[in-house]
This record gives sequence, C-alpha cells and structure tokens, in this order.
Amino acid sequence: MSYGVPQVVMIGKFDLGERPAIVAVIDEDPAENAKAAKWLGADVLELRLDLLDFSGLEEAKKTIERIKVNTGLPCIATNRVQSDGGKWQGSEDERIALLIDIMPFVDAVDIELSAEEELRHKVIEAAKARRATVIVSAHDLDDTPSLDDMKNTLNSAHEIGADIAKLAVMARTKQDVLNVLQATSEMEKPVCTIAMGQIGKHSRIVAPCYGSCLTYGAIARAVAPGQIKIHELRSALEILF
Repeated sequence: MSYGVPQVVMIGKFDLGERPAIVAVIDEDPAENAKAAKWLGADVLELRLDLLDFSGLEEAKKTIERIKVNTGLPCIATNRVQSDGGKWQGSEDERIALLIDIMPFVDAVDIELSAEEELRHKVIEAAKARRATVIVSAHDLDDTPSLDDMKNTLNSAHEIGADIAKLAVMARTKQDVLNVLQATSEMEKPVCTIAMGQIGKHSRIVAPCYGSCLTYGAIARAVAPGQIKIHELRSALEILF
C-alpha cells in the first residue's frame, strides 16, 4: 500500500514506498544513542559525522558495525558543511573524502546540492557504485523560497542523481508552510521536505501526508529548529499511517 511516494526507494531494507521513515539524528555517543533511538521508534539512523568526534576511519567503522549489530537499523552518513547548518571544521576535500571512505559501512549518503560540482559528483558516483541510496539536500536557513524555486531545487537534485531530494527551509509564515506542502505534493520523484522553525514544526508530521518520505527527529536535544522528538513523531505517524 502506497501513501503517495511516486516510486519505491529503499534505505537498507526499509521500503519508503510502504510508509515514511522516522530518521533519528545521531550527534553524540553514537552506540548508546542508536540503541535509544531504536527503542523510541526510529526506522533509520543519520550519523552526523560533522558532530561525531571519531578519531579516524577505523573507529567510525567499528562504531557503525556495533550500531548495526545492536539495532539492525540502516544508516545514513551525513557530513554537513557549515553553510548548510553543519559544524564541519576541516577542508572541503577532507569532508568529501570522509563521506566516500565511510560509504562501504552505511546504507545511504547525504550530499549538499551546494557542494562543488566535481566533489559532489564523486560522492554520488561512489554511492551508486555501492548501491547506496543518494540523498541530495538543500537548506535555506533564513527564509522560504517561492513555490517555483523550491520545486526547481528539488528537481535539480534529482537531475544530478538523487534518489531522494531533500529540502529544508525556514518558515516565517503559515503560507510558507503551505507552499512547502504544495511543492512536496507536486513532485514526481521521492522527496523529503521540512519547514523549519516553530511555525513549521508541524510539517515534520504533516509533510509525509503530502509525499515526504523521510522525517527527522531528535533523541533528546534538537539539532535543527523545530525538530520533534522521535517518540512523539512515532505516536503521531501511527495515527496518520
């Protein structure tokens, strides 16, 4: 039974055509927080490499292996650049290299639409070669673009190879939230959309009704404006889906 996602996309063994996935953002103490996320009702884990203090690739590999044994949940690798709301401190070449190096151990990778074209292409090609799901994301941390601009951004992400186009914008008005939902409903390929901020908080529950195939939740503290805790998302989505 489909809830409106235009085509089937998997993250690991999770079928996004069946229902939207609740993604738990792992930003510290990854092994313990991953277990907590599973207990709270998460379907997928997002490993925020820009927020996790791994000493090197070997530690990251062992931690991810431990997470998968303990939870059985698929993992997304994200190494968010500062201009898109992340905390990465190193060079862009180092950021991209870490994403590519970690790819054999995860099920999906998130790369920004704003990344330099050649480096972005390297990440997408490496993911496709390993049959990892590609999320191409865009963020407007200040405002909500026009409806047409949001649709163009989502389509651009798909054109360069995204399996899922992700767009997070800062909602200032109720109309901003409505425009995000309209953009979501008019997409022909899988998307994840978020209206950030207090006024858009409910979009994290409602957007899946319009076709957003992922919604991101917090284990304890929010890592994005308006983020809802995982168990609250689970309760709401169980009513809707």
